[in-house]
Amino acid sequence: MQFIIYILVYPFLWLISKLPFWLLYGFSDLLYHLIYSVFGYRKKVVISNLKLVFPEKSEKEIKVITKKFYHHLCDMMVEAIKSLTISETEMKKRFKFTNLEILQDLENNGRSIALMCGHYGSWEWIFVLQSYIKNKGFAVYKRIENKYFDKLIKGIRAKYNSELITTKETIPKLLRAKVENKTFICGFVSDQSAKAWKALHWSEFMGYRVPMHTGAEMLAKRLDMAVVFFRVKRLKRGYYETTFETITEHPKEFDNYEITDQFFRLVEQQIKEAPEYYLWTHKRWKYKDDSPDNYNAIKAKTTT
Repeated sequence: MQFIIYILVYPFLWLISKLPFWLLYGFSDLLYHLIYSVFGYRKKVVISNLKLVFPEKSEKEIKVITKKFYHHLCDMMVEAIKSLTISETEMKKRFKFTNLEILQDLENNGRSIALMCGHYGSWEWIFVLQSYIKNKGFAVYKRIENKYFDKLIKGIRAKYNSELITTKETIPKLLRAKVENKTFICGFVSDQSAKAWKALHWSEFMGYRVPMHTGAEMLAKRLDMAVVFFRVKRLKRGYYETTFETITEHPKEFDNYEITDQFFRLVEQQIKEAPEYYLWTHKRWKYKDDSPDNYNAIKAKTTT
């Protein structure tokens, strides 16, 4: 069944990817009408999230942000499809980097890099970064259920010397590279909601105490990786600018979870500057009313 779905859907996606950009974004506008106006995909979640973290904003302001968000979401969807056939030259023209020297200097000093970002702006075309640096690239992702589409996505990323790895694969892959004395860069989209009963750390995000993913920080300390945050700014439709900011070159000097907290403060800055470019469809604050002590007590009982 997976293969049948793949062979039926893939030609349609390929045809869309071949559209010129002006027509591609026309398709995005149609998609917006369907997702926002007709089906209302996760609209209640989006509005609830926005009202939660921006209580000072009026209903009108929330509605404006919501509409802008859905327009951007649809643009990202068609841009992801465009990745099937877009040329490297075209991608470099549309996804630019302001200060590549930060990564290049770290490379020249023989450092591996933990590259952290939030679900903000666009992360679909960041893989073109590999065209500018020498380090082997890894990106932690969630495996797609359909194995044929999963292989397709991996193939697209591999064009730029990037390898997608699951959470379970991350530690053995990076440890092997470390043992073999190879430097690498690994991307982490680290702002998604952690499972409350597994979280090692709770902290504030947009005014609410929530469980945090700490895997990027723990790996950076274990493998002595420099930690770099990247922020993506949308310049105009289909054009983005990325700026890197070093959080630390010496992660072991930081107290536990200090790097994670600093990362979330940087994500917050982006959101407050232009909230329409954050991924509001996720239930990021679903554990905000829970107490971490309750989950710690549960964990303590299950381990004794």
